[in-house]
Amino acid sequence: MIEAQVLPTPIGPLSLLVRQGVLVAAGFTAEPGEMLARLTPELQAAGMKVVDDLGPVTRAVRAYFDGDLDALDTIPVEQPGSATRKRLHQALREVRAGTTVSYAELAERAGLPRTAARVAGSACSQNLIAPFVPCHRVLPSGGGYGGYFYGVPVKEWLLAHESASRPALF
Repeated sequence: MIEAQVLPTPIGPLSLLVRQGVLVAAGFTAEPGEMLARLTPELQAAGMKVVDDLGPVTRAVRAYFDGDLDALDTIPVEQPGSATRKRLHQALREVRAGTTVSYAELAERAGLPRTAARVAGSACSQNLIAPFVPCHRVLPSGGGYGGYFYGVPVKEWLLAHESASRPALF
């Protein structure tokens, strides 16, 4: 059984889906069923129930929005994908809050050539666990914010939150 919770955040509701203590989906929507529909058929077949509290996941989300930018990093996550996509998602989790990388840099961090920027972009677009797998921290090398599944204003807000909450290092 997948347990789901919808938490209010400063940028709208965040749906969280957990199976056996592992986060399998998260996204800025008030409808956890939308997240369930993006999962594999096997996970969908497990069923879903909405709960009031997901324990460590709930606490991590609240801490993150209260300014503890590393709180999401401690939550175990799992999502489907090829070995390459899994490496890219792991590399995303290693991009520190308050910083950004380009798609080409993300590809390099995952052990791919810089020319694999489109592969990195595809991994970001297929990410099921935002903001825990922080694809919002990837920007086009040509400037701007690029796209974001939940809308560019959400991406801009997350980046501003992380920049404001992370003290500058000198």
